[in-house]
Amino acid sequence: MVLTKNKKMVFLLLLLPVVMFLNINCGNKSEVKNEADSNPLLLDTVAVKVLITKPGEIKLIKTFTGNLEGEEQANVVSKISERVTSIKVKVGEHVRAGQLLLTLDRSGVTSQYYQAQAGYLNSGKDYNRMKALYEAGAISQQMLDGTKTSYEIAKANFEAAKSAVELTCPINGIVTAVNPNVGDLAVPGMPLITVASINSMKVIFSVGEGDLPNFAIGQNAEVYSELKPELIKKGRISQISKSADVQSRSFELRALFPNTADRWYKPGMFCRVNVELQKHTNVIIVPNISIMNSQNTASVYVINNGKAILRAVKTGITDGNVTEIISGVTQGEKVVTLGMNNLKNGSIVHITD
Repeated sequence: MVLTKNKKMVFLLLLLPVVMFLNINCGNKSEVKNEADSNPLLLDTVAVKVLITKPGEIKLIKTFTGNLEGEEQANVVSKISERVTSIKVKVGEHVRAGQLLLTLDRSGVTSQYYQAQAGYLNSGKDYNRMKALYEAGAISQQMLDGTKTSYEIAKANFEAAKSAVELTCPINGIVTAVNPNVGDLAVPGMPLITVASINSMKVIFSVGEGDLPNFAIGQNAEVYSELKPELIKKGRISQISKSADVQSRSFELRALFPNTADRWYKPGMFCRVNVELQKHTNVIIVPNISIMNSQNTASVYVINNGKAILRAVKTGITDGNVTEIISGVTQGEKVVTLGMNNLKNGSIVHITD
């Protein structure tokens, strides 16, 4: 097939763009290859963020769960098993020491109230008669003393029988619980009425033997309820148990704190107790995310001359966000805080803002 002159010209014009496209692509590939060849480390660089270490402060604070009581609190219990005949107070009522709270059946089998009352009245009459005779010179001092002794014994028996059926308040405070109803059987040792002084509150909580050495009388504590976590009250440790609970192997501690003006905190409530166990100042601290643990060894990446160096460190206390570095890192060094998962020892890095 023979091409005419005009057809050859058309063919060359159509072929020219294809040749130019191939030349351009080949040139770009060559330029990229040359750039990579001239910067062989470009593809091995890892972008990281760092923290320049400096002395700081760290606190070890632990939270415990506790139960609230009034600073002074008493449970009124029965010594005998008799029916409740009357209840004289209500929950929330202010009461005084010695005030009558409730009564039990005086005629019950175990009360012995009326028997003791009769003996007391009779011995009182006998004593009065003997005093009159003694003053008249009809009897001796010895006979009067014997009658007086019998009277005092009868009086003590009656007072004991009376206190068993007429239960009074042992302290000044507020009635926080009334457990029985009229007609219920009072069981010896079971709390019937609880009275507490709640201007100041007492929180009772337990700690393990590992934490016990960090506590001391007078140590600060913060108390709050999950119902109102913003209502934080500051208190102090007032009592530390000297022996552990046999079952839980924990030690009981008590802290006192002032109640709110409206006495929002009530006996029996659960609460949280924050206690600062340790405080270290002028120490090196790093974010917890910077620390890698492998085979019980802690380590961090430190930047030195543009390279990431994996360095073992000894850690101290932590507050959950940052950790104290005891050794392995010094002041002014750059510790990687982001990007450490892409690093290996000796990696070339680029520090970003």
